[in-house]
Amino acid sequence: MSTFMLKIKKNIYRDRYLYLLLAPMIIWVILFKYKPLYGLQIAFKDYSLFKGIADSPWVGLEHFKTFFTGPYFYRTIRNTFLLNLMILAFGFPAPILLALLLNEIKNLKYKSFVQTATYLPHFISSVIVAGIVINFLSPSTGVINIIIERLGFERIYFLIKPELFRGIFVGMGIWQEAGFKSIVFLAALAGIDQQLYEAARIDGANRFKQALHVTIPGLLPTIMIMFIIQIGNLVTLSFEKIILLYNPATYETADVLGSYVYRVGLVDAQYDLAAAVGLFETLVAFVLVVGANKLSKHLTKNSLW
Repeated sequence: MSTFMLKIKKNIYRDRYLYLLLAPMIIWVILFKYKPLYGLQIAFKDYSLFKGIADSPWVGLEHFKTFFTGPYFYRTIRNTFLLNLMILAFGFPAPILLALLLNEIKNLKYKSFVQTATYLPHFISSVIVAGIVINFLSPSTGVINIIIERLGFERIYFLIKPELFRGIFVGMGIWQEAGFKSIVFLAALAGIDQQLYEAARIDGANRFKQALHVTIPGLLPTIMIMFIIQIGNLVTLSFEKIILLYNPATYETADVLGSYVYRVGLVDAQYDLAAAVGLFETLVAFVLVVGANKLSKHLTKNSLW
C-alpha cells in the first residue's frame, strides 16, 4: 500500500467519529437528492404507472413541446419572473436594512426584543401564515377591511383581485423571512473590524458616512453571495404559499411554474409533463446561477466558486 493511501486511512481512522456524525446527512443526500435523478427520464417518456419508468416508451422532447406551445407557458413564465423580480427588488434589501437598523440599536434589551419578534415568523408554518393573511384580508371579518370601512370606504375582497395578489404575496414573504435572513448580515456586521469605524470617526465621518464607507463595503461580499443565490431562485418560488393563497380568479397573476407543476402532476396525474416542466425550471435556474456567479466574480471579485 502506498504512503498516500496509508495517510488517508490514518486520517479516516483518526476522524472516524466525525465521519460517523456526517454519515446520516450523506445518506440523506444520496437517497433524496441523487437517487431521484433516475426519475428524470420520465420527462422524456410517455410514462405509465402500470408500466413503470423502465418500460414506458420514449417520446423524446414531446412533453417540452407540449408545454412550450401550450396556453400556460407565457403566463407561468411571466408570473414566475415578475414575482421573483419583485422579491428581488423589495424582499432582498429588507433583511439588509433590518440588520443595519438592528446594528445601530444600543439598548440591548430592546434590540433582543426586536430580533426575537422579527425572527419568530420564520418558524411559523406557511399554512398558518397564509391563514393569518387570509383572515386579516377577509372581506367580512378581516382587520384591514374593518379599518377601511371605519374610514368610510367600501370593503375590498383582496384575494380575488389579480392586480393585488403579487403585492400581498411579496409582503407576506418579507414579513415572514426578513428577520431570519438578517442573521446572515448581522453576523457579517459583527466581523467588520471596529478599528475601521474608529479611523472613520477620527476623519470626521458621521454615522451615515460610516455606514456608507465602512459598513456597506464590509457587507458587500455577503450581499453578493446572497444575491447570487437569490438569482438562482428567479424561476423557483415557494409555490406552497401560492397554492394556499391563489384561486381561479387570480390565476392570471398568481399561477407560476411550481403551481402549474403541482396541478398538472399531482391533480391531473400527468407525471411526465410535470417532470418536463420541473426539469426545464431547474435548467433555467442552473444557467442563472452560473451567469450571476460569473458576473459577480467579474464585477466584485466575490463568487460562490
